[in-house]
Amino acid sequence: MQPGACVIGIDIGGTTTSLGIVDRQGGLIAGTTVATQPQQPADVLVSRLCETIEQVRATSPSQTGIAGIGIGAPNANYYRGTVENPPNLNWGATVNLVELCRQRYDLPVAITNDANAAALGELLFGGARGMKHAIVITLGTGLGSGIIVNGGLLYGADGCAGELGHTIVDPAGRECACGKRGCLETYVSATGLCRTVSELLAHRRETSPLRDVSFSHLSSKQVYEAACVDDPIALAAFDTTARILGMKLADAVAHTSPEAIFLSGGLAAAGDLLLAPTRHYLEEFLFTSYKGKVQLHRSELQEGNGAVLGAAALAWNEVDKLSFDSALGTD
Repeated sequence: MQPGACVIGIDIGGTTTSLGIVDRQGGLIAGTTVATQPQQPADVLVSRLCETIEQVRATSPSQTGIAGIGIGAPNANYYRGTVENPPNLNWGATVNLVELCRQRYDLPVAITNDANAAALGELLFGGARGMKHAIVITLGTGLGSGIIVNGGLLYGADGCAGELGHTIVDPAGRECACGKRGCLETYVSATGLCRTVSELLAHRRETSPLRDVSFSHLSSKQVYEAACVDDPIALAAFDTTARILGMKLADAVAHTSPEAIFLSGGLAAAGDLLLAPTRHYLEEFLFTSYKGKVQLHRSELQEGNGAVLGAAALAWNEVDKLSFDSALGTD
C-alpha cells in the first residue's frame, strides 16, 4: 500500500448514492452524490460510480492512491459480496456487487449493510474507538443494528447477524414490512414514532397541533418540534418509543455485554428527548449484573457523512486484513 493512500466509501440508497475518498484518520478528502436510478440494473450504477470516482480523484487536492473500496447497501451480505432482494432497487433477487467492482478495480472490495458499516465507522472513527464490545443502532425509516464483539463486527454463520430491528416486541403487534408482526422497528424508528402518535391521538383527548396533520403527512420532525414545545402527545410518543427501545436494548446487553451503545440516524437527532428516557428505561430493564456498566450515547460520526465514513471503515478493515494475511504468508 502506497504512502498516503485512501479508500473509497460508498453508501447506496434507494434514491441517492453517496461516495467519498477517506483517509486513515476518517477525514473526508472529497466526496459527491449520484442518483441511484433504482430502475436501472446494478452494473449500470457501478459503471457510473466508477466514472464518478475517477472524476472526484482528478479534482481532489492531490492524485490520491486508492487502497480499497467499502460499500454499504440494503440487504448486503458480507460473506457472499451480494445484495439480496434489496428494497427499492430493481436489481432482482441477487447481485454480486463486489464482483462487479472488482472487474473494474484490482483492489480489496467489501460490502455490508448500512448498520454494520455504521458500527465499523463508530469503531474506527467515532465514539467506540478503543472499545472491544459495542452496539450501534441506526434509527431512520427502519431500525438497523451492528454489533461489535472482541473488536470485530459480528456477522454470524450466514453474514446476517445482528438484526435487532426484527426482534419481537409484541407477537400480535404492528405489521412489519418484513411480513412479521410486532418487530422492534415498527415501534422504534421514524415511522414507528409516527404510528405511536396516531395511536395516542385515537386514545387520548389532549389538545395537540398534531391532530391537524393527517397520518400520511405526519413526519418524525413534526413530532420532534411538537415535543420541543411540551406537546403532551409528542412527549408521550417519545417516552413510549424510549421505553420499548430501552427494554430491547437491555435484552441485547444480556447477549453481548457491550461497553457502550450508540444511536445514529435521523431519529437520534432528537437528542435527549430520546436518549434521556432511553437511558432511564435501559437501566430499569437491565439484569442486575449489567446495571451501571453500559453507556448510551449518540453517534460521534460526522453528521451527514456517517454512512460514507462507515463504508470507508469497512474498506480499511479489509485493507488491514489483507496486510495482516500477507505478513503471515497466508494470502
